[in-house]
Amino acid sequence: MTKPTIRSATLLAALIVGASALAKPVQLDSGPVQGDVVEGTTVQVFRGIPYAAPPVGDLRWREPAPVAPWEGVRSATAFGNICHQGPALAAMTGEDLPTRSEDCLYLNVWTGAIGSEAKQPVMVWIHGGGLTLGWGHQRGYDGTHLAKQGVVLVSINYRLGALGFLAHPLLSEEAGVSGNYGLKDQIAALEWVQRNIEAFGGDPNNVTIFGESAGGTSVHALIASPRSKGLVHRGIAQSPWVTGSNYAHLDKALPTVGSATKNGRQWVDTHFDGIDSLAKLRGLGAEDLFRAQEAGYAVAVTVDGDFMPAHAVDVYRRGEQQDVPVIAGTNTDEGTIFQGLLSFNTPEDYRAAMEEQFGDHATTILEVYPATDMGSLFAAKNRLITDTWFLQNTRNMLVGMAKVSSKGWQYHFSRQAPGAPMLGAFHGMEIGYAFGNLDADASAEDQALSDAMTRYWVQFAKTGDPNVEGLPAWPAYEPETDRHLELGDEIKAGTGYRKEVLDTLNEIWAAMMAVAEPEGVAVPE
Repeated sequence: MTKPTIRSATLLAALIVGASALAKPVQLDSGPVQGDVVEGTTVQVFRGIPYAAPPVGDLRWREPAPVAPWEGVRSATAFGNICHQGPALAAMTGEDLPTRSEDCLYLNVWTGAIGSEAKQPVMVWIHGGGLTLGWGHQRGYDGTHLAKQGVVLVSINYRLGALGFLAHPLLSEEAGVSGNYGLKDQIAALEWVQRNIEAFGGDPNNVTIFGESAGGTSVHALIASPRSKGLVHRGIAQSPWVTGSNYAHLDKALPTVGSATKNGRQWVDTHFDGIDSLAKLRGLGAEDLFRAQEAGYAVAVTVDGDFMPAHAVDVYRRGEQQDVPVIAGTNTDEGTIFQGLLSFNTPEDYRAAMEEQFGDHATTILEVYPATDMGSLFAAKNRLITDTWFLQNTRNMLVGMAKVSSKGWQYHFSRQAPGAPMLGAFHGMEIGYAFGNLDADASAEDQALSDAMTRYWVQFAKTGDPNVEGLPAWPAYEPETDRHLELGDEIKAGTGYRKEVLDTLNEIWAAMMAVAEPEGVAVPE
């Protein structure tokens, strides 16, 4: 009789847990929502909460509108639609591609402390994906572990690709500016946090935004924008993707990129005939837009004089960004997974590509990143991408922090991918460590590094300073020494990470920008 009794008791316990798995409803400004409890924990998760009206029909390519209130308790146990995108990222991560729709402005909340008295720090995760891919509930973004550490974790979707970033004369004529709709979605999500996060146990006066790659770009842009004032109190930019071409002025070209309006108009004219009115533009089918985007759409943050008053690199150079503490860092081998995006595959083609891209500065680039055979070409491509797409303006962002009262901290993630030495410490590898979401078979060394990173990240969210008792000291950044913390096989402080190379790249950047803007972007002091 013993075994059946034990099994019956187990079944009864399972039924009880199942019956109590739903969380108590939480009242929002738009209506009540009901999530559920993460199995085996006290963490509650609320999925698929709308934070703005569906940006469809006449709301396409407009600033996000308020969400319509609902009656009764809305179920928040299933994730919402994701924004239109191709299958590339899902294929890379091995995930199923969720339902895609223009109706995609949803967020998710993980919390261990419901109620306005808790006042826990809030961390808002902004996903990456080149501003054309990704969603807030990808497998690696589960917020349970961070919520256990005493923060309220929010992850968001935002409009992507052409639907999120198209600048066009017709749109500018209507609103005065165009572009940046995806970033304005992020602002709307942060405004939602201000109105509602207390109900989930969060402190609206202590909000940390953090994101990786295009999510890091978003952190970079939001802190440079006056629209984030009062909404953001700290920022963590993980591998922010900031290049010479993914920030574009609304109506004037730079040496590295055409104007956002011209690029957008050319894209529309190339793929669609007879678009001479907003009605026709907004009347385009979502699938038709998506197919045109997949054929090629150069997404960029628009320097519109409004949301983005000046090129963000220049904003940080002048110290005009929001005065909030910042962590920013990169991985050693950001470029290994992007090798295929560079069209040159021989040393000869590499030289020709550098001459086309950098003109009179190509000789210097080829000296910094030499390639004489296929092995050295792989290394040159890795370092070129790592430095010019990610590291250069990460450091420039931190240099700008020296011009405000808040401090900055730099990290360098160097842990090599287990079982894939060719990839090294590749782009995005740090995410699982920072979220505490490593595979079940992770080594003790990897788990220890993850535990340290989550403690640094959570401490920063709580206090604005990542230093925490029991871990190596993390020195604040200072331009004179480039002090940073290496997160790898060993956690240790260092100075001058690729300083001479980055100084050279800044000199080249300033010279190229001076052709178009003699008084514009300059080398950060």
